[in-house]
Formats: sequence, structure tokens, C-alpha cells
Amino acid sequence: MVTAARRWELWSTEACVIVTEPSMLDQAVDLSKAVCHDVEMACSRFRDDSELMILRGQLADGREISDVLAAIVRSALAAAEMTDGDVDPALGGVLLGLGYDRDFALLDEPQSPGPEAQGSIRVTTVAPSWTRIGLAGNRLKVPECLLLDFGAIGKALAADWAAHRISSTLGCGSMVGLGGDIATAGEAPPEGWVVLVQDLPDDPSGCVRLNSGYAVATSSTQKRRWSHSGRQVHHIIDPHTGLPAEAFWRTVTVAAKSCAEANTISTACVVRGRRAPSWLRDLGVPARLVDSAGRVSTCGGWPPDEMAGQS
Repeated sequence: MVTAARRWELWSTEACVIVTEPSMLDQAVDLSKAVCHDVEMACSRFRDDSELMILRGQLADGREISDVLAAIVRSALAAAEMTDGDVDPALGGVLLGLGYDRDFALLDEPQSPGPEAQGSIRVTTVAPSWTRIGLAGNRLKVPECLLLDFGAIGKALAADWAAHRISSTLGCGSMVGLGGDIATAGEAPPEGWVVLVQDLPDDPSGCVRLNSGYAVATSSTQKRRWSHSGRQVHHIIDPHTGLPAEAFWRTVTVAAKSCAEANTISTACVVRGRRAPSWLRDLGVPARLVDSAGRVSTCGGWPPDEMAGQS
């Protein structure tokens, strides 16, 4: 089976679409871009004209929201509940306070990753906040003091939705990658969907085969880093401290039946640090973890079709 692929820059990362019918590639890319645009216009906190930002300040009494934004909020709340709040969609204010106030490509060039010096960063208010978000049908209610951030779950959902949109509309197999979030739908190639698992070029690498309909997501403390108050910070926040999570893991990669699920679990593992493996074993989820020293561990029956050894 012949496949065709196209890559382009999106949301300060690389987007990729692969289809099993090369003649449908242009249409598949258009469908993927349309899905991503819908997600961006619904929930981006970096666009003044997104639905989320237009409604900011109006949600304290509750407002009706679009189906797209409602689906994103619903998934984000489900992720928070699943992780006991370790993945919290109401941390936009914390990220804003750390200087993540615009698209990542516009932030200062980050320095090489180094030891975290979080003790010098002050956070004035830390409180579990996702439970203060109310969603009944499409009516969203959010206290004025909270700023929502759907960056992680929004990207994962966009990958899921785009892959399924392509497959259902065009009738071909598809794989959609948005940075570390990779979703598949429809008939896979005979060899499966082959995915390279590696964060930075010098990191340990491996390849896995994904069966049709499965997804993989990687959360990293090495990327999306910037300088704030003279210190290096990253974008995965521990809701219990209001600070970037300790970089116990360089990366966590999880395979699941959707990108949204895989991303939720991988992000929570970064927050949980050394407690992550036992949680993963309880979940029975296949995962690959690379610690701060570059050592690789796997659990949950990490896909046995791994094709390349760790290097």
C-alpha cells in the first residue's frame, strides 16, 4: 500500500498528514487544516478573536458556547477528573504569570535545558481550580479569577478529530501528527503506522507500530522552555505548586485509543514524577519514560512491536 505525506508548521510545532491514498492527500490536508482552525478559533488564548477570549470576563454568570468549545471543555474536565486534578485546564493565569502570554514562537529564545531553579519563582495563589468550572450542556460557567488554557488537550483533540474527519470523509486510512500528538483512523498500511519515538536528536530512540485507530502522545520537559525572571521554566505546570513540574522525566510517551487520553496520561505522569510508573501499572497503559539522565523504562506492556532498540 502506497502512502503520501505532507508536513507544515503549525502552532510552533510541525503538523503532518499521511494518507493511504496518495490522490487524496490535498483534500486530507485541507480537512486537517480546517479542523485545526476550528479548534484554534474556539479555544486559543493567544488570539483576541477566539471564542474563549471573546467570552473571557462574561462567563461568571454562564454563557452558551459553541459545540466545538463545549467538546474541548468537556474533554478537559474529564482529563482533570481522571488525573485527580494533576491535569488542570484552569492554569492559564499561572502560565500567564510565568510569561507564557503569547504563541511560543514569539517568546524569547530558550537556553539549553538545565537544572530547574524553581525556588526563586514566586506564585502568590495556588488552589485546585478545575472543580470551579461548570459545564451543563453547552452552558459554561467560569469564575472571573480563572483563565482557561486548553493548549495540550486542544492539540490532542485536533489530531483525533482531523484523523477521523479524513477517514470518514475520504474513506482512506490517515495518520495526523501535531507535534507529539499522533492519531490514526481508517485502514492502516499492511506494516501498520510506524512512529519514531524520540524527543531531541540525542535522546534515546525507538520505533513503534500503531494499529488502526490507536494514538500516541509524548509530553516533554525539554521543549517549550523559556526564560522567566532569569530562570528556565517549561509549560507543564504542577497544579499543586503553581510551578513547572519537576523535570524528573525528560519525556513520557503513552499509547492509547485516542490522543486526548494519551496526552492526558503522559502530562499527568510528568506532574507525578517518580510516582508515575506505579500509576501507569495500575492503569495498564503502555508507556515509555525517559528520566533526567536519559535512562529509558517501559511499563504497561509498551507496544511489543517496537522495531528499533533503545540507543
